[in-house]
Amino acid sequence: MTLENLSLLNYKNFETISFQFDPKINCLVGNNGVGKTNVLDAIYHLSFGKSYFNPITSQNIKHGTDFFVVEGNYNKEEREEKIIISVKRGLKKVIKRNGKSYPRFSEHIGFLPLVIISPADRDLIIEGSDTRRKFIDGVISQGDSDYLHTLLNYNKVLTQRNSLLKYFAVNQAYNQETLNIYNLQLHDLGTTIFEKRTGFLKEFMPIFMKRYQSISNSVENVNLSYKSQLQEKELLPLLEENLQKDKLTQYTNFGIHKDDLTFEIDEHPIKKFGSQGQQKSYLIALKLAQFDFIKVHSKVNPILLMDDIFDKLDESRVEQIISLVKNEDFGQLFISDTHPERTENIIKKIHQTYKMFRL
Repeated sequence: MTLENLSLLNYKNFETISFQFDPKINCLVGNNGVGKTNVLDAIYHLSFGKSYFNPITSQNIKHGTDFFVVEGNYNKEEREEKIIISVKRGLKKVIKRNGKSYPRFSEHIGFLPLVIISPADRDLIIEGSDTRRKFIDGVISQGDSDYLHTLLNYNKVLTQRNSLLKYFAVNQAYNQETLNIYNLQLHDLGTTIFEKRTGFLKEFMPIFMKRYQSISNSVENVNLSYKSQLQEKELLPLLEENLQKDKLTQYTNFGIHKDDLTFEIDEHPIKKFGSQGQQKSYLIALKLAQFDFIKVHSKVNPILLMDDIFDKLDESRVEQIISLVKNEDFGQLFISDTHPERTENIIKKIHQTYKMFRL
């Protein structure tokens, strides 16, 4: 699968701009602030229907204008696919595939598999569990639409149960029958999600370990583990046993919405004990493992976006990353960097066709 061309209208800092891409490697180079990352984000937008860096849709409209349009033409399995995302202030976002609007945005997820590696990924290490859950869900959802629908339904029921708990508190009322309905729904949906997340981590862990060892030359020992309240007890009894706490906080305190991942290096949290280079290597390995996983499950080479990944990495680790790209079929690759000469020197070692775009 390749993105052949991209057109932006009133998207972030661009009034209008178009690109014709190379089927293998595309390098966006220029000073900070010229829009390199915005081009990558537009490509991400076409795959996921939203920005990677700013999920508030209206804030991606260029200042002083009322709308934006992102258009991309793809070649997927020898078929032309045209995707258009348009947004106008005050109106709902529209995603069209070959001129036909999606009734539900979730139906588009996974159609154009994509992985992004960015400095913003550091949020996976420094932010709360919600960020890491989104990572797990994003990887699984690209190859499993049933999982995505189950997750959406779980979140809907969770919101309804939390609203009911607030209603109990405000009105000093209580209805066990209604609560039981939500408990059973959360149990069924949550158990399915827990089992799929558990299966995912079992498959994902060895892929990740192999990737990290390749990047770091096996110098450090790293670990990735899944933490869930459902590892100790099924969800239904957890909800029933902790009803008083839920009523007090007016919030559902137990469930798969509390799951987390732990990142470790040499048996210590990488957040506290990993250097900037080690953390970046860990995150790149995580994303390359994501690429591998999605490639197997979608049977399509995902597009790979690499935003400023050469920063804060020593030369040996850069060489390892490039050798991985050189030796394997990575499909289409997009790279942004502030140093054109550095980028071109690195890319020449891959011995693939490429284009340089100076912004």
